[in-house]
Amino acid sequence: MRKFVVSGVTLCLAAQLATAQIKLPSPSPGATVIQTVGTTDLTVNYSRPSLKGRQPFTDAFVPSGKVWRTGANAATAFTTSTDLTVNGQTLPAGTYAILSIPAQDNWTLIFSKNKGVTEQSYKQDEDALRVSLKPTTTSEKTETFTIGFSDVTDSTAKMNFLWGNVKASADLAVDVNKYAAANVDKAVTEKPDDPAVLQAAASYNLSRGRNLDQALTWIDKSIAGQENFRNLFVKSQILGRMGKFADALPIAQKALALGQSSNDPIFAFFKEGIEKSIAEYTAKLPAAPAKGKGKRKA
Repeated sequence: MRKFVVSGVTLCLAAQLATAQIKLPSPSPGATVIQTVGTTDLTVNYSRPSLKGRQPFTDAFVPSGKVWRTGANAATAFTTSTDLTVNGQTLPAGTYAILSIPAQDNWTLIFSKNKGVTEQSYKQDEDALRVSLKPTTTSEKTETFTIGFSDVTDSTAKMNFLWGNVKASADLAVDVNKYAAANVDKAVTEKPDDPAVLQAAASYNLSRGRNLDQALTWIDKSIAGQENFRNLFVKSQILGRMGKFADALPIAQKALALGQSSNDPIFAFFKEGIEKSIAEYTAKLPAAPAKGKGKRKA
């Protein structure tokens, strides 16, 4: 009888703590992973169960071949700020629940439009996307279930799922040029007279070889607003990319002179690049005829 009373008290205490929403340790603590790929922000919110001597993807623990919430507690949430591709297939911008069907030779990764989905409530017709992953065996055991990103570039990344001696990865890709260009155009529209914004926008176009005439207009406006060695150097580079070396040379020389007299510590990082540009433009100009070497009169 006493044991029953103690158990009843324990249950009541647990219920009161839950009602009061007191934060207590969890056997599967929550985690948030944030990764930027180019201009796209990716976020994963999930709970991380641990093995504690168990073997995952067996009939006894996280069964193989059955839908799994790919974490613990609530549904695992995945958010992408822009459209992206997962293993070459398009996933629109938004928030999804991640589920998976792990198996020995193949994993099915599922992005569900039902953000509160569970294994029991899962319906395939609510899928936004499902792709196949090839699992591999790792030499090092991962005790606590982990979702992470690796091999990150400005347009690609791998999203990895690791637990026990199993690793499954999805290839992610974004159209960085499309979204970066849109961000550049939006920034110029919002701050059309800001010299720094105009310089950054012109620099982006220059780096991508995109609409150099537009870049030249932007950098001229930046220089008119606040001339400095940075925007002059950008202008000289744009002109050089356009093949206008005779116009680029004096502007690069002016950028060098302004930088040397500016006492700006940042100039040290630009100096070598400006000097190389001056040498390049000079080399590409036609040599001037030497004095006294002109054509003799008959």
